[in-house]
Amino acid sequence: MSEAATAARPVGIIAKTARRVAVALPIAFAVWLLLLTHRRTSPSSMFFRLIIFALSATLAFALFEAWPRRLPRWCQRWILQVVAVGASIAVATVVMYVPFSPPDAPPFVEDNDWMLVTFAAILVAPWTALAAIVRQKEAFAHHQKLAFALERSELERRAVDARLHLLQAQVAPHFLFNTLANVQALVDAGSPRASSVLRSVIQYLRAAVPLLHEPAATIERELQLVRPYLELMQMRMPDRLQYAMHVDSSVLQVRCPPTTVLTLVENAVRHGIDPSEEGGRIDIDIGRIGERCRVRVTDTGVGLGESADGLGTGLTALRERLQLIFGDAAQLRLAPNGARGAAVEVDMPAQT
Repeated sequence: MSEAATAARPVGIIAKTARRVAVALPIAFAVWLLLLTHRRTSPSSMFFRLIIFALSATLAFALFEAWPRRLPRWCQRWILQVVAVGASIAVATVVMYVPFSPPDAPPFVEDNDWMLVTFAAILVAPWTALAAIVRQKEAFAHHQKLAFALERSELERRAVDARLHLLQAQVAPHFLFNTLANVQALVDAGSPRASSVLRSVIQYLRAAVPLLHEPAATIERELQLVRPYLELMQMRMPDRLQYAMHVDSSVLQVRCPPTTVLTLVENAVRHGIDPSEEGGRIDIDIGRIGERCRVRVTDTGVGLGESADGLGTGLTALRERLQLIFGDAAQLRLAPNGARGAAVEVDMPAQT
């Protein structure tokens, strides 16, 4: 929004004019005090003239701030305002001098008081107007800077939200495909448990899929996904999977990106326990250290092997979501779990 458009608002004009009158009157009073020692007329008469000059200059400044609405490209509004303020002093002088001067009064150029007051007004008023314009432009520039900063912040927030939603949209099908792949493995092997596992998967997905699209979750909600998921996986491979969960009750209401814990557990099952002929054990430890929440999932599966340099799709998306939400305050670390298996840890602020 331009300065002219801002100034064109009636409420804005009235408020600005009132503030300017409050500035112009003390300036007129100060000039009157300076001219008292050089006066010949009464102090009240000189003070009245200066007040009229101050009000006419303020009126001219405000008038040409909003009118005309459009100016030629070669004409700057601030120049028009300064010239109008100077011209208003001349017009006010004529309006006061001609009707109220007695017939035997000396010519204007010989009237010391009139010349003194008029010259002081013409000298002070345009410079005051120029200072007001500079001040106004500085305030307008500051307002524009704040508006641009606010708009940029809003656009950045929207970009982060869009990126977060995109990543979350990638997580849901990734999780579903992995779950269905587990069922397919049972069907392909001709396991008698395939039918019961499939029914459990359908029930689980009906409860789990709505949670995948929530904008935020808590550790407690995450555990509501993780427990039935591990139960399903244990139904699929009862002799190859053991698990244990150790959760500090103080972290249950800590907020986290949706499927944070589930992603870590699913990664341990798919890349650790599932490829191992002997299977293994998964331990989930969630605790609080000061103002930090630590989620650690370890397994005794096949380990990182040759793929230790990179993360899978789920962990990569989770790391980026943590970065978008918490910035550098959250970390995701993947490391070997001693001689066998892997350990993945999420360290993030304990926000509730």
